[in-house]
Amino acid sequence: MIKLVLVTLSLLSALTLTAPSQAVIVGAERTAHYQSLLAGKRLALVVNQSARVGDQHLVDYLRGEGHQIVRVLAPEHGFRGNVGAGEHIDDSVDSRTGIPIMSLYGALKKPTPAMLADIDYLVVDLQDVGTRFYTYLSTLHYAIEAAAEQRIPVLIFDRPNPNGAFIDGPVLEPEFRSFVGMHEIPLLHGMTLGELALMIVGEGWINAAAQADVKVIGMQDYQRQQRYDLPVPPSPNLPNSQAIQLYPSLCLFEATAMSIGRGTDFPFQVLGHDQVHLGEFSFTPKSLPHSAPTPKLQDQQLYGIDLRNSAMSGFDLSLLIAAHNAFQTAQIKFFTSPDFMDKLSGTDKLRLAIEAGLSAEQIRAQWQPQLDAFKQLRQQYLLYPD
Repeated sequence: MIKLVLVTLSLLSALTLTAPSQAVIVGAERTAHYQSLLAGKRLALVVNQSARVGDQHLVDYLRGEGHQIVRVLAPEHGFRGNVGAGEHIDDSVDSRTGIPIMSLYGALKKPTPAMLADIDYLVVDLQDVGTRFYTYLSTLHYAIEAAAEQRIPVLIFDRPNPNGAFIDGPVLEPEFRSFVGMHEIPLLHGMTLGELALMIVGEGWINAAAQADVKVIGMQDYQRQQRYDLPVPPSPNLPNSQAIQLYPSLCLFEATAMSIGRGTDFPFQVLGHDQVHLGEFSFTPKSLPHSAPTPKLQDQQLYGIDLRNSAMSGFDLSLLIAAHNAFQTAQIKFFTSPDFMDKLSGTDKLRLAIEAGLSAEQIRAQWQPQLDAFKQLRQQYLLYPD
């Protein structure tokens, strides 16, 4: 069963594509639409540092309103968002509130029945960035599935997709499913987590989908074409809007020999290598305990491209193709982790096409039919105007 709590968007927001980001009222801030729903309920929260109500963390706000938070379930990067990408998170207790924190990014990625045994409502509030491989979407999937299996309702506080203007990239093929890509959607899907939750349930992509009880507290004055600067970094290596804008194009470089700036003050905003130089900009990755403990090419001076002022957006293939060709000319292996490249891409066709020397236009033509089919599918789950 899919339920939606959403106030109709104003006509002004539907017509004004350049509304300032501060005009958006996110789901967690629309308190009148969920206070009575949660009153007297025992809650588990799937949240991190991005779950805010104004200048308060959602946990602090709900506690201040008298709601009972039994535990927090923490996704990748941890409850406070200070754990590096891929690092396992241990169970702990929040020092500020004394609330137990159970990890969803360690030995377990799906809430266990024991985690939900004494829960009346599971609340999810995570800030996504609009790419299939950003793992908060996978955490959302498992949270909804676990709750459905235990017949526990889920309340999702929706937040903007800062890359929501784009629908692009290969659609995931089932044989390449992993935690960095669980759904048959494109690399850039143009949807919010609230919309994706409705799609996950509606398309039967989880166990016990028929008994899922999902409610979405939608946003007010959100239009996916507008620019939205996130008030809180969603993870340590996406520190600003420029990194988030470049992330869809640069993340695939994680499977290559090149550095994308982990271990610097500007991750996902540069490209570099110690032997193959795409440019003259230089930087040296260092160990940074809370974001990049062991960055690629650590302590080596790298040369490449500074993208901190680049207008690149969406899913740009040009740098990936140019870098591959430069490495091929230098006879140095480019795709150092081809299996990971295929998991991020959701297919091996992109890597094979680049290795075969196809142009960006030829590569895009390969995924266009699947992309068109997805655009039709997503229409029935959209909560906000395109």
